[in-house]
Amino acid sequence: MPAGRQSPKSGREKTKIHPTAIVHPDAELPPDVAVGPYAVIGRGVRMGAGCRVGAHAVIEGPTGIGEGNVFFPFCSIGTAPQHMKYAGEATSLRIGRGNTFREFVTVNRGTRHGGGETVVGDHNFLMAYVHIAHDCRLADHIIMANAATRGGHIEVGPYAVIGGLTGIHQFVRIGAYAMVGGLSAVRMDVPPYLLASGDGPKLHGLNLVGLKRHGFSAEQIRRLKQSYQILFRSGLLLKQALQRVRDELAGSPEAMALAKFVEGSERGVSRE
Repeated sequence: MPAGRQSPKSGREKTKIHPTAIVHPDAELPPDVAVGPYAVIGRGVRMGAGCRVGAHAVIEGPTGIGEGNVFFPFCSIGTAPQHMKYAGEATSLRIGRGNTFREFVTVNRGTRHGGGETVVGDHNFLMAYVHIAHDCRLADHIIMANAATRGGHIEVGPYAVIGGLTGIHQFVRIGAYAMVGGLSAVRMDVPPYLLASGDGPKLHGLNLVGLKRHGFSAEQIRRLKQSYQILFRSGLLLKQALQRVRDELAGSPEAMALAKFVEGSERGVSRE
């Protein structure tokens, strides 16, 4: 099929596809999708309404994409995982709604060994040169600054912020509302609500600016401060600190979430 021609199967006769774009006949695009010059959309791509694909972007399948996503020029989305054991088996990428993928962002599909699926949630903002490796799971409203890079199997909670040029080791977890400073080397888990940076990374208290911006009350922040002091600055053994948080702050859902995250950490959490 010539570039830019539409197949009756998917109703693409009304889509805004540039004549130089290449769209596989089996790709599913709704009528209001816009595809820029020289973009390539492969087999197995299913795209929701209102998406925009910039010039030279490449989207391969199997990839399911929700409504209102924007792919800037030269993105590479849904390509095969960069994994030595990957042998061409069918794996996938699932993208939610309202995400922004800036220039040269790369997002790989999953691997059989990691569950077979990479997941990007809703309303995330991925700046230029961000890399999301195989089997990562991103929640919603996450910001990743330029050239932040995630290894495989990483989980990131909602409203987390990750600074530019930050490298994150595979299997790391980053909790909700956490902020990781730029140029960090993240080898250990970063608990929710906290500020972390540097090699490790080291913890520097609560992400106060982020918590206030997202409407956390003074009482919620006060209890999180108490939890932080007990868990990371009291000098208690971790088991003792966790028990003390549960005894003294049982009425705080945020404190309980922080304690549960720390207790469940497999890669460990810095207590420096």
